[in-house]
Amino acid sequence: MAEKRRTFDPEFREGVVRIVTEDGKPVAEVAKDLASPWPAECPGPPGRDGAGRRER
Repeated sequence: MAEKRRTFDPEFREGVVRIVTEDGKPVAEVAKDLASPWPAECPGPPGRDGAGRRER
């Protein structure tokens, strides 16, 4: 069975392109950063607790 592809909104895509073009980061590095788990020391995105870890 084929896996469903993730979709990203236009703002997210524009942000990724901006990181690559303005900051000069390699595409592979940006992709790796975006695929890695959320760092524990960073405040979490909406839907997560303040420590950046998923609530269990």
